[in-house]
Amino acid sequence: MQIKLSETARMLAVFAGVTGLFAYTSLTTPSLSDHKATNVEAKDIKLPAGFSAEIIAADLGATRHIAVSKTGDIYVKLSKLKDGKGMYILRDANKDGVIDEQKMVGDYPGTGIAIKNGYLYSSSNKGVYRYKLNEKEEIIDANNPEKIVDGLTDHGRDNAKPVALDNNGNIYVTVGSYSDNCRQQGSGKGMSPCTILDSAGGVWKFKADKLNQTFSDGVRYATGVKNAVGIDWDNKTNALYVTVHGRGKFDDFYPQYYTAKHSAELPAETLYRLKEGDDAGWPYIYYDHFQNKKILAPEYGGDGKKVSGEKVIDPLVAFPAHLGPNAMMFYSGNMFPARYKNGAFIAFHSQSAELHKGYLVAFVPFVNGKPGKWEIFADNFAGTDLVKPTGPIQHRPCGLAQGPDGSLYVTDDLNGTIFRINYKKK
Repeated sequence: MQIKLSETARMLAVFAGVTGLFAYTSLTTPSLSDHKATNVEAKDIKLPAGFSAEIIAADLGATRHIAVSKTGDIYVKLSKLKDGKGMYILRDANKDGVIDEQKMVGDYPGTGIAIKNGYLYSSSNKGVYRYKLNEKEEIIDANNPEKIVDGLTDHGRDNAKPVALDNNGNIYVTVGSYSDNCRQQGSGKGMSPCTILDSAGGVWKFKADKLNQTFSDGVRYATGVKNAVGIDWDNKTNALYVTVHGRGKFDDFYPQYYTAKHSAELPAETLYRLKEGDDAGWPYIYYDHFQNKKILAPEYGGDGKKVSGEKVIDPLVAFPAHLGPNAMMFYSGNMFPARYKNGAFIAFHSQSAELHKGYLVAFVPFVNGKPGKWEIFADNFAGTDLVKPTGPIQHRPCGLAQGPDGSLYVTDDLNGTIFRINYKKK
């Protein structure tokens, strides 16, 4: 593994200089062999009692989803290449909690990443690769990944390909819609049928151990799923769950039914449990969390009140509009209090005009496989008051992973920061 010691010091120094929020030690040294880098307490992150957050890396680039091996190695995807590479491997070699080795691999950007059955799976915006791991879950050959899937649609918009794996040899890949509402070009009328659903706006299932699959080899597992950036397989309920970005404006073509306020506060962002053949309704319907109803989209004859989608599945949880749920993860660790066991953490990438809240990690408790009321778990990644901002947004939560000790890792794709959240009983 290539060791970039001065880079570790540099990235912390840059981050400190930009935000002015934290203090660091030993940052100007050219080598950590002479001066040891230390993690920094992220005091601005608001957490429940007993929890604390620390910054373990910064200035990494557009960090997206993240996976942590059983020995603590951290694999981080980048949505934009940095120094020609699209994935970081970060290692705490002496197990003191501080990253002291880093390497960059992969010549493709992307979002999805997951570890399963001796392989690291990593997606580009058009396909999925896998890397064989050794018994320590270290990549054996970083320069020659196996191509699992290729030929997924990529039109630039909502083109991330997050992945999840079940326990039966299948990999699930989100193919987000490249159209916000499937309108006919230049009009407010919806395409009928929405032909985009043939290749996007859903979740596709492929074989996790079969090489060189094309789009046609996959099965459309669920449709009407506009853009499920958050995706996870829950071993407790043995099911696939996704968090979905909602559509955008209503009032541009339909001011007789919708105001700018409606566009700012509708529709809900949603969490679904998916089974094969499910339809979540996009673009024909949307979920209104004020009315708690599935509403016919105006592009298809709706007026903001007409209900529709009798055969469309209901969300398990509805969140305020435009929060941008970019990752979800079921917690199976033992570090956190018992109420968090088997519940879902969700990383929200943006903000809600309704709540004047955003850039946060939420938690949804699950009891006997049924979700409870969602709550804010980690807040103030923005680093500024969202009601009356006094400065720019500092961090946007994007990826989630559980460490072998039960800690929670959170990536930020604005400044390339990685946070680790721990819990200690008082």
